[in-house]
Amino acid sequence: MFIDRVKIVVKGGNGGDGCRSFYSDKMNCKKKPDGGNGGNGGSIVLKASRNVFTLLDFKYRHEFAAGRGRHGSGNTRKGKEGKDIVVLVPLGTQIFDEPSACLLEDLDKEGKEIVIARGGRGGWGNHERKEATPGRPGEVKTLVLDLKLIADVGIIGFPNAGKSTLISRLSSARPQIAAYPFTTKEPVLGVVNVGDDSFTIVDIPGLIEGAHLGKGLGDKFLRHVERTKVLVHIVDMAGVDTRDPLVDYETLNKELEFYSREILSKPQVLVANKIDLEPAKENLERFKARFKKRIIGVSAKDNINLDVLIGQIYEKVKKVSS
Repeated sequence: MFIDRVKIVVKGGNGGDGCRSFYSDKMNCKKKPDGGNGGNGGSIVLKASRNVFTLLDFKYRHEFAAGRGRHGSGNTRKGKEGKDIVVLVPLGTQIFDEPSACLLEDLDKEGKEIVIARGGRGGWGNHERKEATPGRPGEVKTLVLDLKLIADVGIIGFPNAGKSTLISRLSSARPQIAAYPFTTKEPVLGVVNVGDDSFTIVDIPGLIEGAHLGKGLGDKFLRHVERTKVLVHIVDMAGVDTRDPLVDYETLNKELEFYSREILSKPQVLVANKIDLEPAKENLERFKARFKKRIIGVSAKDNINLDVLIGQIYEKVKKVSS
């Protein structure tokens, strides 16, 4: 199950109380304050990791509390510090303050982290002050974690265009594949190797007209192409399901524009899929005559022309990255 938005509660540990203690012996009749300070409470740290791919774990565990600081004791002994809690989240997780909807941090780089709920400061022992003071409470926050996948390339297209088959041929990803619409119900990440180099690719569930308004699987998944560098726009050139590939191409680009002009402006690699089927040749000629754009004819099912496609994608990724 792919979960990309969750609400959690985080709490820094309370600081330990400062100690009120006095020392005296036979040589010193006057009591001397010797109460130690309380330990500071632990903090909650959120850290981006490539080894975490979804927010699924937070669906079942949504409260995190760091360790509390221990109380101080006599002989100026300071209480033990509370233990920090480091919570790993997927790369690309945005952290919002739930009450205000304010963006607190965007964990868009490997290892990037934020101390999101600080522990309370330990209280003063009476060896420092006239009176011992209690520890302060740790911060408590309600957060929304919002995951937007980070990949070099996003595959977009209408249902049944062959996106899942394509990503399974280009990479090690193994999505569910079947001959009916909306087989893919969640984004699928893969890695495409090019010699000694590689790029990451994500298959976005099939979009339909009105996707920007939430129709079909809609804008829930459109946002996952926001961070991609290049879009691979795959068109079912055979017109399976009695679709017109020219209309599909125009409609999907309008959906991208309605959702975000920034997404529409991303470099696209146009792919005419299913060229092994009979109607594809005629439709491809109509497409080229109308749009005057470079389009690569492939058959993802039969591995036709995929090496050329990989080369074109890699070239565009490197151009955008340079």
